[in-house]
Amino acid sequence: MRLSVRSLSAAVAVGALATAGAFAVDAAPARAAACSGYVGLTFDDGPGGNTQALLNSLTANGLRATMFNTGQNAASYPAQVRAQVSAGMWVGNHSYTHPHLTQLSQAQVDSELSRTQTAVANAGGGTPRLFRPPYGETNATVQAVAAKYGLRQIIWDVDSQDWNNASTDAIVAAVGRLTNGQIILMHDWPANTRAAIPRIAQSLAARGLCAGAISPSTGRAVAP
Repeated sequence: MRLSVRSLSAAVAVGALATAGAFAVDAAPARAAACSGYVGLTFDDGPGGNTQALLNSLTANGLRATMFNTGQNAASYPAQVRAQVSAGMWVGNHSYTHPHLTQLSQAQVDSELSRTQTAVANAGGGTPRLFRPPYGETNATVQAVAAKYGLRQIIWDVDSQDWNNASTDAIVAAVGRLTNGQIILMHDWPANTRAAIPRIAQSLAARGLCAGAISPSTGRAVAP
């Protein structure tokens, strides 16, 4: 039987769609199989003037991260908070003014956390469920206030030392120490951290690790 040009074109199109569908079905399991574990990449102190460059590098290298924003910066740079969310990042609470929370009264700690919840939400970042105390300093009062706002306190397993002028090589090496479920501390502003992003992606891929979300239930890195 001879097919018309129109019928032949339709048949080719159907075949192409079927082939594309087969690849689409197989692609997701292949990506999942490539992840033997998940780690939490975290960036503190944003958003600010360097945030967009950081986001561009993260997305270009297929990485997602948790951005622990200070409330005052979220209020000052709401467009950057929205950019974080648009880039697929998760937004956490890093206090409003970045003080030493353990030196404050309960009322002052409450103000720091509650104002940040509001600032992030008003900027379009949603209501944070994760909280990182500045300097990693915490006590029973800080934890009680965090719990009041439904926040899971997140410290870190590995400190990249980027805040201490660590080199790009040192930052990449720090990421290399991460194991499944662990979290690394990095910051929004250091140039060396931005420069390390492509190599961080390569390092994780070489070990079968993927950048994951941080579970509010367990405080560990998990599949997004």
